Amino acid sequence: MMLLVVIGQVLAVVLAMLLVASGVIVGRERLARTRREYRDRLESVAPYLGLLAVVLVANKVARDVGPGISWLIGLNVTPYIHRLDGLLLWPVYPESTPQVVVWLQSNGSPELTAYFSFVYVFGYVFLLVFPLLSYFALPDPTPLRRTVVAYGANYLIGVLCYVVFIAYGPRNLIASDVEGLLFTQYTQFQFLTASVNHQTNVFPSLHTSMAVTAALLAWTTREEYPLWLPVAAVLAVSVALSTMYLGIHWATDVVFGVALAWVSVRIGRRLEDTPLDLGAVRQGARGALGRLPSR
Repeated sequence: MMLLVVIGQVLAVVLAMLLVASGVIVGRERLARTRREYRDRLESVAPYLGLLAVVLVANKVARDVGPGISWLIGLNVTPYIHRLDGLLLWPVYPESTPQVVVWLQSNGSPELTAYFSFVYVFGYVFLLVFPLLSYFALPDPTPLRRTVVAYGANYLIGVLCYVVFIAYGPRNLIASDVEGLLFTQYTQFQFLTASVNHQTNVFPSLHTSMAVTAALLAWTTREEYPLWLPVAAVLAVSVALSTMYLGIHWATDVVFGVALAWVSVRIGRRLEDTPLDLGAVRQGARGALGRLPSR
């Protein structure tokens, strides 16, 4: 029951954010034109959205069965990440180098906790959904196609990493030094995160990779949506910081999440240069089926 309440809360807040952003950033003229042309635009991106839907379903299945497989074939990289994180602040604190997450929380405040908790839950969802809506409002389907492909690449590569690499986050490994602020200060959100994630799925940070992907894609549409670029950039940085401040991810997870975002955007742009010939795929599939021996 609590999960449904939290989902309803997230939907209500994100919907309000989307309505405001659509009016300010997209504009009435584009929205009105989209309303008249939505059938043609939907047809031009439907195959890509279908592929993304397949990826999301596969991602859900992999997240359910992945942890069991991971313990059979995966590599536990937690101690290596913990050791590496302990060295990142050495240039600043050479005598007594703190963990990045410990250092962030030591400089925290109730206001920062509230902000980063809001960004981690509501801001993150808004940052991912708004590009899908705003790019749909453009007559050129390329930005939306590129975004869908980049999102799909993030999920595919990320889930593969979760199977191959076993990693516990700071709040699980060094609980005496790091507090899971999202779950101790806003306990209702634990029902939502527990339903979509596993405690060993931290390397790389998909929150970071998806957020940075949205920001990088915002750069490619800065001429169409100049206001969206600074908003996306601030939100992406805030999401990345929130994953560490809240004790969910290591700094190493965030760094590799940024790298994953760059790779995913490159994949999206590459597919933009050489788009899928879905008609040829369907024709090839029919030909292959036709060559199968009949009973």
